[in-house]
Amino acid sequence: MPGGGGWLKNQPLDVPGALTVTSGIILLIYGLTNAAALGFASEWSFIPLIFSALVLAAFVLIESRSKAPLMPLDFIRRGSVLTANTLALVLTSIVGGVGFIVPVYFQNVLGYSAVYSGLLTLPPALTFFIVGGWVAPRLVNRFGAKRTLLVSSALISVGTLLLTPMSPNGNAFVLMPGLLVWALGASIGFPAINIAAVAGTRPGEEGLASGVVGTSSRVGFPIGLAILLTIAGAFDPPAAGNANASTSTAGVVAGFQVAMLAAALIGVLGFFIALRLKDVKPPWASGDWKQNEAALQQAGP
Repeated sequence: MPGGGGWLKNQPLDVPGALTVTSGIILLIYGLTNAAALGFASEWSFIPLIFSALVLAAFVLIESRSKAPLMPLDFIRRGSVLTANTLALVLTSIVGGVGFIVPVYFQNVLGYSAVYSGLLTLPPALTFFIVGGWVAPRLVNRFGAKRTLLVSSALISVGTLLLTPMSPNGNAFVLMPGLLVWALGASIGFPAINIAAVAGTRPGEEGLASGVVGTSSRVGFPIGLAILLTIAGAFDPPAAGNANASTSTAGVVAGFQVAMLAAALIGVLGFFIALRLKDVKPPWASGDWKQNEAALQQAGP
């Protein structure tokens, strides 16, 4: 818009970069999805992951030599941008893994129906909807992205730790406090990550920053799912031998417990990563947007 302070840059589309990054991410997600079900040792997992690494390496090489790169490498190497995207990967990996394991525990271990399991996950889902939609933006406005993400990481770790009292003959309501704390932490963290990712940008880079952090969040889900399910399978005692149904179920639960401990430790890692962020607030929280709006009105059409 005229006088809107927008940023326009005419440059050719980086077709080689777009093709390599898209195909590399598709291969990465495909390999991680297979790894969650088949393990990393399966050829359906490690072959796509190897090709993904090669294609993404080609993307980095293309971007380093391109005159009009799709994603300038100096942008992603910028401290605040890199930290925010790393944190997005970490937190979404926990959400992806825990969000899959808990319903599996409800249905396959406790024997609940899909409908009843869905009803049990409704309270944390409502927490995501209400807190993420209304409460989280107000927290970021008041306390800034850094402090919000520190609280978010701590709550995710504590909530995941409260999910470890799983047992073959347990009760889903024992896990409900942990689910609610976990959902509360995650729901306040996602908006803050987006604010932190955009805060380190220069004029005109906001769209790029939003796209990169969105990709990091999407990739984090299959990464967490693959890692936590691999850990759960590795610590499943009966997995290597024959066992009766009750012993096998106990082994599955033991693997889930270790996976929850691992998720809690990943949350602690997220806490320390959040310490490296700059404490920023969205522009409208400081009232700067009002000054800009007044200037635009004075400028006229």
